[in-house]
Amino acid sequence: MAIRPGHITLKVVILLVCSSFASTRLGLTFDDLPPINRSNFPLDFIFGAGSSAYQYEGAAFEGGRGTSIWDTYTHNFPGEISDGSNGDVADNFYYLYKDDIKLMKYIGLDAFRMSISWSRILPRGKLSRGVNKEGIDFYNNVLNELIANGITPFVTLFHWDLPQALEDEYTGFLSPLIICGYDGGFVDNMAPGRCSSRAICSQGDSATEPYIAAHHLLLSHATAAKLYKKKYQPIQRGEIGITLSTIWMVPYSSSELDVKAAQRALDFKYGWFIHPLVYGEYPQIMQLLVGSRLPKFTNKQIEMLKGSFDFLGLNYYTGNYAADIAVRSGNVSSTADSMVRLSTDDINGVPIGEPTGTMFLVYPKGLYDLLLYTKKKYKNPTIYITETGFSALKDGNIEHAVKDLQRINFYNSHFWVVREAIKKCVKVKGLFAWSFLDTFEWTTGYDIGFGFFYVDFKNGLRRIPKQSVVWFKNFLNKSEGGVFS
Repeated sequence: MAIRPGHITLKVVILLVCSSFASTRLGLTFDDLPPINRSNFPLDFIFGAGSSAYQYEGAAFEGGRGTSIWDTYTHNFPGEISDGSNGDVADNFYYLYKDDIKLMKYIGLDAFRMSISWSRILPRGKLSRGVNKEGIDFYNNVLNELIANGITPFVTLFHWDLPQALEDEYTGFLSPLIICGYDGGFVDNMAPGRCSSRAICSQGDSATEPYIAAHHLLLSHATAAKLYKKKYQPIQRGEIGITLSTIWMVPYSSSELDVKAAQRALDFKYGWFIHPLVYGEYPQIMQLLVGSRLPKFTNKQIEMLKGSFDFLGLNYYTGNYAADIAVRSGNVSSTADSMVRLSTDDINGVPIGEPTGTMFLVYPKGLYDLLLYTKKKYKNPTIYITETGFSALKDGNIEHAVKDLQRINFYNSHFWVVREAIKKCVKVKGLFAWSFLDTFEWTTGYDIGFGFFYVDFKNGLRRIPKQSVVWFKNFLNKSEGGVFS
């Protein structure tokens, strides 16, 4: 869930004429698409960049912050992080936020997506156990600094970093008690935030626990949304939404079985979360294949869930090919239930896109298809693309890292298909690049970089602009200059 502040100034309403889209354009390689700039978008379209607390802030054991599950995980199991690192210092945004906000203003960002560290506000997880005033002051200072520089904050409350105290007390999102934690929030500049859609469970009972955790995530969102709309929205005039992560699914071959497999995979990945939010139930195929292991919503919960967002956030990075699995695996788990095999290559061995520093191959057409699919199947909600970005391996060669033409081409192509989706009357209102700075990227640590700015983690955390900074600044200033070659 994310919070978008209200606007006092009069909004300019742009009426767009829906147009047909020449699909042959998307047959071009993403290098071939012509450059565009912000003048090609509606006047009120928002361009921003994203971050999250554990990945950016640092000061993990300072300012009264409590321990989160990611502190515990990275310290107890450093071998699970590719470079053995952690987010103890990260980008040190806790101390450098004023300098970083100056960089945001320099580029011309409209908005900045950030998250609130639950354990920095409530070190022991619950309001009844005490509020950390230093944490409140820090976030108020950041939000006020953003606003003073003309940058709109989009606030995320939960971005994976659950307080360890709640994990210890009742196993976090595996317990319905977690829902009570969302029946309260913050006032003034911030309010209850987003529920992560990534209910991934690598240990324990993989046949049931991912479904239980996801169920509680959805109900936590709905509970927080209900509270916000009742108590805070009339005063703040803000908006509340939920962010979901998905990939686009493409049939592995033209066979009917693979076509159905692609839809099934999408239902298990994307429909798992958005379907209950729109229709109050899980997709029919999930109900059929998961059976009694899939939790059910009560009538009261259905009423609370349906329409519990003012806007939908979408995190999109790539697409996969989906192939049918004819015989059900004896290994009962949430990853096997869909009876689909995912791959980055099609039946002819052709990859879905160009490589990056991660498993996410570049596939801009998937974003276009996802947006149109969401419009048609899920009642054309207001959408913000809350994450999309290009990763590159970091080998310590700064001179090489800052020459990021591939990142420029990535954003050019993805901006381009978003514009085309808008022309098809998809209500996309903004896009947040991931990420503003190179940062701690979960289990890959600091080995890859998504940022517009290279961060030298071995030499004082210097922020070094990549060529994409020049390009993005020109883009936002309606110039087609930049560094295309």
